[in-house]
Amino acid sequence: MARAERIAAERRGRRGEWLAALALQLKGYRILARRVRTPSGEIDLVARRGAIFAFIEVKARASVEDALDAVSERAWQRISAAAEIWAARHMPAGDFGWRYDLVAILPRQWPKHLRDAWRPDFALTGR
Repeated sequence: MARAERIAAERRGRRGEWLAALALQLKGYRILARRVRTPSGEIDLVARRGAIFAFIEVKARASVEDALDAVSERAWQRISAAAEIWAARHMPAGDFGWRYDLVAILPRQWPKHLRDAWRPDFALTGR
């Protein structure tokens, strides 16, 4: 990929993450972190609403199905491993739950938030 294409892709990614964060905030989520990088993987957004922490992948695609398909099982596993590291460092003690969400950035539409888009046990049964 040429340098100009990488820069354009980076800008689209940042714009998508900004839109996703805005949509989540309007739904009552508090954005705790953006672009979390760990040795195990990267998390686009970490948000909290009540007692639930959401580790969110953001994908800009033509449809929700394309966005879901764009995140492989292996990618979800890397996100999960990164979430474990983030949670160990940043989650307060207490009775909190967490989940893995996806926000689909679709052409000329408001972002679609898919709660619980993946669960580690889905690896055995399929999505």
